[in-house]
Amino acid sequence: MSGSIAPTSATGTSAPGTRSATAGPRLSADLGTFLTLLTTQLRNQDPTKPMDTETLTQQLVQFATVEQQLQSNQTLDRLLALQQAGQLAETAPLIGRRVVLETDTLPLQDGRAEVVLPAAGRARRAVVEVQDSAGTALRSETVTLGAQPTRWSWDGRDGRGTARPDGTYRVVVTGRAEDGTAVPVAASVAGRVTGAARLDGQLMLRLGGATVGFDRLRELPSGG
Repeated sequence: MSGSIAPTSATGTSAPGTRSATAGPRLSADLGTFLTLLTTQLRNQDPTKPMDTETLTQQLVQFATVEQQLQSNQTLDRLLALQQAGQLAETAPLIGRRVVLETDTLPLQDGRAEVVLPAAGRARRAVVEVQDSAGTALRSETVTLGAQPTRWSWDGRDGRGTARPDGTYRVVVTGRAEDGTAVPVAASVAGRVTGAARLDGQLMLRLGGATVGFDRLRELPSGG
């Protein structure tokens, strides 16, 4: 019997804990198979042509190296989980407060949603369109921009005056120059934080039915 047995690679990216949780058992299984084959090979080898000890040593060193990498990954995963848990605890003071986030996810809470439009620049007006999850336009309104940021409120009613249920909607904002030319504008939304969670390794804020990344937080209005 000849040939070498390659160890399982420890490279690649995945969510914290996933890589080490799956690679650990796989490494153990591969190492067990390797030792079984090695024992069989040693027992049945030709005494006149013994196994190359250098090759054997290299294979054992490779397995030891991979095992050390996995142990290091597990330690880093635990440290990352503790850090994220600490960040999650730090969001507690935000519960119940109104915040401003840079996102097109529009949370309708208690029949109210709010869009924060930038101050007038090249864009003198902004067309605000609210859409449902299917991308259907529910409400559209043109807002004149001023010297300071403008807040546009949606009462939760569509173009026919029908009240829509609280939940997650999408807002599309298009700026318009004085001559009507389309101009990009960076709009934000305001809402009340109702909770927080870690999803796929990311810290998220919940605003009613909407979930937005904590990194999208842009403002904590005083007295919010």
